[in-house]
Amino acid sequence: MVIKVFLASSSGSTAIKKKQQDVLGFLEALKVDYAPLDIACNEDNRMWMRENVPVEKKPTNGIPLPPQIFNEESYCGDYETFFDAKEDNAVYAFLGLPPPPGSKEEVEDEEAKGEDDQPVSEGEEDLGSEEEEELRQLEEEEEAPEVTEQEEEDE
Repeated sequence: MVIKVFLASSSGSTAIKKKQQDVLGFLEALKVDYAPLDIACNEDNRMWMRENVPVEKKPTNGIPLPPQIFNEESYCGDYETFFDAKEDNAVYAFLGLPPPPGSKEEVEDEEAKGEDDQPVSEGEEDLGSEEEEELRQLEEEEEAPEVTEQEEEDE
């Protein structure tokens, strides 16, 4: 699977250039294989990108700006969705790629699936439920109205 990043090599917009550099730099840091496809010098790339960005993801003028990211033919998103995935440590999921072993994203994915929840064997304590019970008791105490010394004396 090849990640396709549609770019404009001769963009006059510094914002677009920065966004493109951010995406490429992050993909390189993760050692993700990608193919940069220039829409400024190649009309076929430009037309393919415009035709394959989903309608609901296109701006009001209908012309999506680079960078646009695809996994083969499957649309992943634009810079904003890439940035959100980066902030959420979910770039591999965003790209439709499996996270590498031991990566933060893989660990979070396993925890979300509950793969880390091993049954408690006989003789072992389930500290999680004890901690949960203590937390519940503390929360109940905080919610209960406080009785002042004056109120106690009045009783």
